[in-house]
Amino acid sequence: MDDKIINVGIAGFGMSGRMFQAPFLHADKRFQIKKVYERSSEKSKEEYPYVEVVKTFEELLSSDIDLVVISTPNPLHVPMARQALEAGKNVVVEKPVAATAKEALELCKLAKEKDVMFSVYQNRRFDGDFLTVKKLIETGRLGDVLDYEVHFDRFVKRTSSKKWKAEGGKGISVLYDIGVHIIDQAYTLFGMPQEVYADFRKLREESTGIDNFEVILYYEDKKAILSAGEVVAKPGPHFAINGRKGSFLKYNMDVQERFLSTGKKPPQTDWGVDLEENYGTLYYEQDGNILEEKVPTETGNYGYYYDNIYLALTEHADLYVAPQQAADVLKIIEAAELSNEEKRRILI
Repeated sequence: MDDKIINVGIAGFGMSGRMFQAPFLHADKRFQIKKVYERSSEKSKEEYPYVEVVKTFEELLSSDIDLVVISTPNPLHVPMARQALEAGKNVVVEKPVAATAKEALELCKLAKEKDVMFSVYQNRRFDGDFLTVKKLIETGRLGDVLDYEVHFDRFVKRTSSKKWKAEGGKGISVLYDIGVHIIDQAYTLFGMPQEVYADFRKLREESTGIDNFEVILYYEDKKAILSAGEVVAKPGPHFAINGRKGSFLKYNMDVQERFLSTGKKPPQTDWGVDLEENYGTLYYEQDGNILEEKVPTETGNYGYYYDNIYLALTEHADLYVAPQQAADVLKIIEAAELSNEEKRRILI
């Protein structure tokens, strides 16, 4: 079945569809972007002349479409995913899959009933810096991890140009935008925490919801501190990890989003390759001295996500991002929301 072509219908061609979905699907010749749902434009056809632009979501649910990719605004994720699953379509949904874990689990149940594939686009599991951290942990270079800290900071000066983000609402905030990524990364490494504590703030007048958070995940033998802010002119380390054998610090983030935002697309020989000056540093003890070692960043590639989707559809391979995992991440987010409200640790 290696020569099977998966026909794809993409719902939405905003930032997600244009930058994070279409370039990787187009680059992988095992997929064919057949239709794109755009209500009021035909931007997808300008970039990919072979696609058919449709004006209703229902047109993506036709018999010639094998996979529906939903990259619309957050409030549309659940109703569109439900409609596509009901139609018997395999579905990929941009994160966050839903505003609540209950909604996500309902979609999981529906996908199982319809016997179709269902996954969530957690692309930052394929960031080069995260893959580097994962490798350091798995190979034992850090020893037992005691403290895992991630900052995802930016300097934002205005309201979002996206109307739905500017209006805000349930499931629309920096916690669901950025938090869902870094919480998912910690979950991928360590599983579900025992307790969650969180502190949320709104620092910018223009923000419709919170724009700063700190979420702490407590495990039996470690804790993970995950934070993001929109008033950080000079970010500190993106990753700071302490283990019994050493520490790892990594400044600067994965290069793929910057590549994509400047019009660069895969495949290219330097795709996902970090600059040497941005490599992280491993600090470890030897003979009573603390030594430093530059660690080359693993090459990131969001295309790996769709490689797994193809194998899941054609060879029944296990999903790298199972939808139940996305529901678990939403359970953590809901615990964080309750913690912030009640100012206490929440058992999970």
